[in-house]
Amino acid sequence: MQKLSRFDIIWAPWRKKYVITTKSKKCFICACKKISKNNLLIYNSPTIKVLANAFPYNNGHLLVAPVRHVGSLSKLTPQERKDLMDVIIVSQEILQQILNPQGFNIGLNLGKVAGAGLVSHLHFHIVPRWQGDTNFVPILSSTKIIPDSLRSLVSVLRDVFAKRFREAGR
Repeated sequence: MQKLSRFDIIWAPWRKKYVITTKSKKCFICACKKISKNNLLIYNSPTIKVLANAFPYNNGHLLVAPVRHVGSLSKLTPQERKDLMDVIIVSQEILQQILNPQGFNIGLNLGKVAGAGLVSHLHFHIVPRWQGDTNFVPILSSTKIIPDSLRSLVSVLRDVFAKRFREAGR
């Protein structure tokens, strides 16, 4: 087989639905104004939102974003910066408690060339990781194993987030 480039190719067929889905002009983060059965909003404060990723890389893949529609870190207020980091930390702790992953990828894609699917509203990704979660199954069978339904996990996470922030007085 002839190699196409000097780079190896990583196949991720479980992401195909995301790639071929018609992208809305509306901001999906702003569209989630309050928690309902029709959305993936898990937590909502005056400054920060937490949503489940509709096209997760792994079970428990969350998005943490400012409520305000802003695409640049430098445009965040000091309060938004503080709240964003606090909620990222709490989100990671809750995922650790509920899913018991062995590690996490936590990051931000700024700009289209950096991989941001939604450039105008910054959001951090929290992706739980387990040993072997990038194994041979997706390559051989075009299947990604995610052991829980998105809606089921969202329901559990909503309850845990509500309890955690209620106890913290938020």
